Amino acid sequence: MPLCFERPSFRYRDAKYLRGKPPVEFEESDANCIEIGLVNNMPSAALETTERQFRALLGAAANGIVVRLKLLALPDVPRSEAGRRYVSDSYSDINDLWDSHLDGLIVTGTEPRTPNLKNEPYWGSLARLLEWAEHHTHSSVWSCLAAHAALLHIDGIVRHPLHDKRFGIFECARIMDHPLTSGVPARLHMPHSRWNEVPEDALTACGYGVLTKSEDAGVDAFVKLSKSLFVFFQGHPEYDPDTLLLEYRRDIGRFLRGERDVYPSMPRGYFDEDTVNALAALQKRALTNRREELLREMPTNFAASRVSDTWSSAAVCIYRNWLQYVSEKKARWLRARPDQRHYGTLRSRSLHKNRALLTLETAAKVTGDKTLEPAEVSSAI
Repeated sequence: MPLCFERPSFRYRDAKYLRGKPPVEFEESDANCIEIGLVNNMPSAALETTERQFRALLGAAANGIVVRLKLLALPDVPRSEAGRRYVSDSYSDINDLWDSHLDGLIVTGTEPRTPNLKNEPYWGSLARLLEWAEHHTHSSVWSCLAAHAALLHIDGIVRHPLHDKRFGIFECARIMDHPLTSGVPARLHMPHSRWNEVPEDALTACGYGVLTKSEDAGVDAFVKLSKSLFVFFQGHPEYDPDTLLLEYRRDIGRFLRGERDVYPSMPRGYFDEDTVNALAALQKRALTNRREELLREMPTNFAASRVSDTWSSAAVCIYRNWLQYVSEKKARWLRARPDQRHYGTLRSRSLHKNRALLTLETAAKVTGDKTLEPAEVSSAI
């Protein structure tokens, strides 16, 4: 079944790729048709990359469910002029949420600017989003910094800074039987990229259930059920195979330009021996002769050709279970509210002057599946 990609405004390039395509049908009263909001708070350069990653993951996980993806962003996240223009053109207004309902929600993090998350410029908007999601979704996913902010707002759980970046692919164990972990292997791998963590004992003391954790990386995924099921990831199941490589390249560039004092640690469990040796040689040269031109000597293509995707099958399984959970909750919600049946009129959206609804295949053509530039990879939290 298709994943639908909703754009709030009509643009010429949408028309170019949608011309001749049949309209996508979405029936509000069908529990197999669910609407998911993606609140994308990533830095401006990573907006489209993050869209593509989640679109691909949801498309692979849909498995018979029609998913309509609605793009949103918190208005207070600092952005470049190009980033603000892109959000204005491509995303729905967050204010449209407050008097509405979504079946599910995914909220990404962004690069922190202050040690105390409550001092971030978007804290008020994020707190309002958390309170809205509790009452207006069946389930919500909180990723990376959004997870840490949610814990702080809901239960006052404060994240702890790490001595070094937790960076790489870490083996995790499935430690809790839950609908979201059905079919997930007992041992799985997951990318992590963060400077902070929340301790397991603080989570369990506040009623959170830990789904997966790593001996080396700590808690990976966890949940808490109230009026809505909140799902939290400290890792990044949505990452592409080369995301950590490009993030490492970005951090090396920051060191060479003098934007950071310490040469970045290599991602753990990610590169093979030949790649490690080649990158170690670059590090040795950089520490001896620190200059930005050395970045051109990084064997990026060589490294990218040798990285392995060891996590996407588990990621797809977890998100497939999540979509199924949301679908089942919507079915119960509809059965309990017969008056909602009037939404059964087929809402078939095609091109018109205000909105376009794209299938996954078409959306990929619209946004392009371009090679990521180093500046476009996700920022660690």
